[in-house]
Amino acid sequence: MTDKELAELIFPNITKTIKDYEEEYKIRDLKEGELVTRFAPSPTGFVHIGNMLQALLDYYLAKNSHGVFFLRNEDTDTKREVENAVDKIMEVLEYTGFMPDEYQYKEKIVGNYGPYIQSKRIEIYHAFIKELIGMGRAYPCFCSTEELDVMRKKQEAKKSMPGYYGAWAKCRDLTNEERAERIKNGESFVIRFKSMGNPNRKIQYDDLVTGIIEFPENNNDMVIMKSNDLLPTYHFAHVVDDHLQQTTHVVRGQEWLPSVPLHIEMFEAFGFKQPKYIHNSLLLKQDNGVRRKISKRKDPEALMSYYIEKGYPSISVIESLMTILNSNYEEWRDANPNASFLEFPFDPKKIGTTGALYDLEKLDNISKNIISKMTKDEVYDNLIKYTEAFDKEFDAVLKSDVDYTKEILNIEREQEKPRKDFACWSDVKNSIWYMFKDLYNPENYEWMKITDKAEIKNICETYFNNYYNQDDDKETWFSKVKELAESLGYASNMKEYKANPDAYKGNVADISTVLRVALTSKSQTPDLYEIIRILGKDECLNRINNL
Repeated sequence: MTDKELAELIFPNITKTIKDYEEEYKIRDLKEGELVTRFAPSPTGFVHIGNMLQALLDYYLAKNSHGVFFLRNEDTDTKREVENAVDKIMEVLEYTGFMPDEYQYKEKIVGNYGPYIQSKRIEIYHAFIKELIGMGRAYPCFCSTEELDVMRKKQEAKKSMPGYYGAWAKCRDLTNEERAERIKNGESFVIRFKSMGNPNRKIQYDDLVTGIIEFPENNNDMVIMKSNDLLPTYHFAHVVDDHLQQTTHVVRGQEWLPSVPLHIEMFEAFGFKQPKYIHNSLLLKQDNGVRRKISKRKDPEALMSYYIEKGYPSISVIESLMTILNSNYEEWRDANPNASFLEFPFDPKKIGTTGALYDLEKLDNISKNIISKMTKDEVYDNLIKYTEAFDKEFDAVLKSDVDYTKEILNIEREQEKPRKDFACWSDVKNSIWYMFKDLYNPENYEWMKITDKAEIKNICETYFNNYYNQDDDKETWFSKVKELAESLGYASNMKEYKANPDAYKGNVADISTVLRVALTSKSQTPDLYEIIRILGKDECLNRINNL
């Protein structure tokens, strides 16, 4: 029996050939330098920050070159598939703005190179496997799970390289007649790639990040089609898909580097041009002085849902990841504060190879800076999108008086040095709740130096009865606070107070703090003048009366 006859026995209903599919998937009309990238998550879990780093670079490479960015769902691992994972993938892409040029979602297909879901491409994979068997580069393997477990234990005992190769590859040298008989008898089998590699020989691989790397040739006969659902493995499926969909650059984590020899051999077996690989840094976390890989189980910030639920603007997450992709990004950003990240001259050689620390504190600083530059209208619109999804109660309060809410959000905002107090939209409520009558019900007051209730009442009532004027500008207002301080025995001049503190009950800062805490319950707030102006005299007096 010939190899082609064996291939026909295994796949009698597959009539299309590789050439048929290559004609069906027309050569993309790309200009020189335009790249084709794909974000190819597996729905075996929700999108994590490492996926996001890859998606960001995929998106950047395609858009920066005016090429194509497409989504491919790699759902061949059906046992580990998580319900709603595909929905979450689309949610993250919408959140970041990385909407693909080509994708498939539910009944919608955009693009001419689909299906973009691997489980819907089984016939395509089978056609490629059929030809691989026909050319003697793949074969059925009948080893049971139990036999493979015994083999692995023997390899461990002998300290042999793990895998299915050489003398360990029991089914590799079966005759086609023996294979055919076992198939006709109904024995379960997988399909393995027949490697021609020799681990004593080296291959050279030019990695876009690290440059030339030498690997031993692959000699492992990897499974390329599983027995239970006839789906291909990742190793094989991505070779077929990246060829037909004409992917030019593949971005993936450094953990895939050891697979390079296998993937190169598979592309070469078909005579296909392989895409260029970019192997990203692993994301690390500082944990009690030790750097470790960010864990989906241990670290909530590992999942992209964390950033969505916290309400980080997506551009904040993007900017923080760009600083990881290239070490000179922050320097470029300082010199180009208003440029799109897509204008950055990315260099894969500047990707770290030892792992990159992902720092939430750094993200917060980046995000505070970004939000501080937004207008009150932009802040309001973004905040409402967040509260509509995650805080219905606060959402109703914000919408009850839009102009009033925007006034609050504009305190120390649209000015030369805006206040940087929000890192994410979930921060806002805890920062401004005291400005809303419906939310103002303080459990405690953060009194500082002055704690005597009678003195506090006297300071507040004296100010509002004798000095308050709604029409005062800020300079006049502060002059009157100084006058109030002097009238009550407090120093209005800080230098004079520091020179002779015993001559005064306190200073003007103590007076301001009393007013601040009396009206907000907080010792740290944005501009007190603006708070008093926005609250208005009636609400201020009401709060003082309830002290």
